[in-house]
Amino acid sequence: MLSPQRFRDARHTKYDFLDHVLVRCPKCAGTAHVAPMAPVAGGGALSVFTRRRLVCRACGLSRDAVGGRLCLYRGRGEAKDPYFGLPLWLQTEMRHGWLWAYNPEHLELIRQFVQAPLRERAPFDGQVRMTLVARLPTWIKSAKNREEVLRAIDRIRSSLVA
Repeated sequence: MLSPQRFRDARHTKYDFLDHVLVRCPKCAGTAHVAPMAPVAGGGALSVFTRRRLVCRACGLSRDAVGGRLCLYRGRGEAKDPYFGLPLWLQTEMRHGWLWAYNPEHLELIRQFVQAPLRERAPFDGQVRMTLVARLPTWIKSAKNREEVLRAIDRIRSSLVA
């Protein structure tokens, strides 16, 4: 597979990937999903503060999150989901720190960014100053760590198949 030569920042933020988060189930340690609950009749738009539901298909666990609670990961230790505080499924510890993603789409965006030798920033549009890829730790952005980070991403992706 040929790697793309150029990455153009599409101005994604971490909030763009919160609709579907993969976590470790607190009951069976399998893969569980955190997703928005069905919108109330009236057709209100989903937001990051929309109530969430945790569902594990392996053991049948189902929990509802308290509405309005959102605690984003701040970069210390194992990454947790913002609604239930459970460890993310898509993460691994590396010698420089933790590499993590909320869902496969988030992980794919990081992979595309890391493998591209030419990375173009998105122009400032007056709204979002720091995009998701701009906020990545320096050790992930560094070309000298490219192969190591890509191997870690492949390890994380293989956990989805298993």
